[in-house]
Amino acid sequence: MITKHIDYLDGRTQLEGYLAYNETEALKPAVLVSHDWSGRRERACKAAERVAAMGYVGFALDMYGKGIFGADDDAAGNAALMSPFATDRALLRQRIAAALNAVRQLPQVDSTKIAAMGFCFGGLCVLELARSGADVQGVISVHGIFTPGNVANEKITSKVLCLHGHDDPMVPPEQVLAFETEMSEAGGDWQVHVYGGTMHAFTNPAANNPSFGTVYKEVAANRAYQSIANFLGEIF
Repeated sequence: MITKHIDYLDGRTQLEGYLAYNETEALKPAVLVSHDWSGRRERACKAAERVAAMGYVGFALDMYGKGIFGADDDAAGNAALMSPFATDRALLRQRIAAALNAVRQLPQVDSTKIAAMGFCFGGLCVLELARSGADVQGVISVHGIFTPGNVANEKITSKVLCLHGHDDPMVPPEQVLAFETEMSEAGGDWQVHVYGGTMHAFTNPAANNPSFGTVYKEVAANRAYQSIANFLGEIF
């Protein structure tokens, strides 16, 4: 597997993605991987490598800026990094669109076959990519945030898959229902898989804070990754 860091820009903001792929002469579909609220750290890079192992090009994108990272034990700091994008969805859409544009130009990538997946805050990011009307085949939110933002949606053309823990305190059932209603009214091709007895961050082995609502659950994580593989196989 070939891995390397890729510099790209959003306007004047320097960003750094992480590219992973197995080298062949044929162009491959690409999957953007959008990180959680702590930035493009090891978990996002490992997810890009997992995508590459499926036979695609994985690209862990950067929402915050080159060298800007939070930490697992700094909820306040992570929230401060995430907040400007959560509150200004136009800014969020612009930033993730920059990653999409960068990936389209990579020589390994079939630019007609691109998807995006994201974890936690990254799930919100890829849902906003779909809401922006971006020309991607599909987006996958993994224990992501569902609430819409402060800008109007464009026509959603990508397929949407959400993998969600029923006991996630950050996205209670009424928000799930509101999201399903939003997607139905948009006329989109959408799925929501809900895992019982499962909290937020269920794919993260380091998550072990029941009082905060973040707990790893291996069986849900395994089911989620199987659903991801099935979804990518369908859209590509």
